[in-house]
Amino acid sequence: MRDWIEAKKAGKALSDADIRAFVAGVTDGSIEDAQIAAWLMAVCWRGMTTEETTALTQAMIASGRTLAWAGVPGLRVDKHSTGGVGDKISLPLLPAVAACGGQVPMISGRALGHTGGTLDKLEAIPGFRTDLALDALIEQTKRLGGAFGAATDDLAPADRRLYRLRDATATVASIPLITASILSKKAAEGVDGLVLDVKCGGGAFLAGRDDARNLALSLINTAERLGLKSVALLTDMSQPLGRTIGNALEIAETIDVLKG
Repeated sequence: MRDWIEAKKAGKALSDADIRAFVAGVTDGSIEDAQIAAWLMAVCWRGMTTEETTALTQAMIASGRTLAWAGVPGLRVDKHSTGGVGDKISLPLLPAVAACGGQVPMISGRALGHTGGTLDKLEAIPGFRTDLALDALIEQTKRLGGAFGAATDDLAPADRRLYRLRDATATVASIPLITASILSKKAAEGVDGLVLDVKCGGGAFLAGRDDARNLALSLINTAERLGLKSVALLTDMSQPLGRTIGNALEIAETIDVLKG
């Protein structure tokens, strides 16, 4: 692990084998939080090549199960937002797509930095569970047309640990780390298509348009290497979306929207 930290500090690329070994250590707990944090900071400053980012994403996918849809009719799609203040679009979007006949097995995230998380908003509903087992998520998607879930011990467990440490170490705004985190969860869903909502402006954690565009390109290029059909849009986050900010308030607003 010391060698991998030193390599990234020097701006050197890691091999696919090194990255797989790193993710394995993250997943099984054999690498300490402090060492992972140092590696994350080195990546944040020095970046990663497209090949490294793809290898990291693939290793994170392989750290757990992937959803299987063999024999299940229908088109499965998902959408991911990079997040912003008041961004609650996923909440009404999933049931709207389901009502149109699509299937949305949405693995969502929690708050990063000052941006809200879909799971945190949903858990403002008393008794709402986001820790669905994968089989339960698949069954609910088949039955209702969609489901909200979280990265679990089964699905992208490496991302679960890295996600927490990125937030704690202020390494959220690293384009390779964002790319691997998003796509490891989305590719593991086994979806047929993915829409990426990449936000810029004062309410996003990547405020600059150039940074947001670079992230969009990283996501598209990596998704293509993974064989995942995707499209990215740059959207404005210079002001809150909707009329409310705060988990419970945004849930109430979402319900009002769905009721028309």
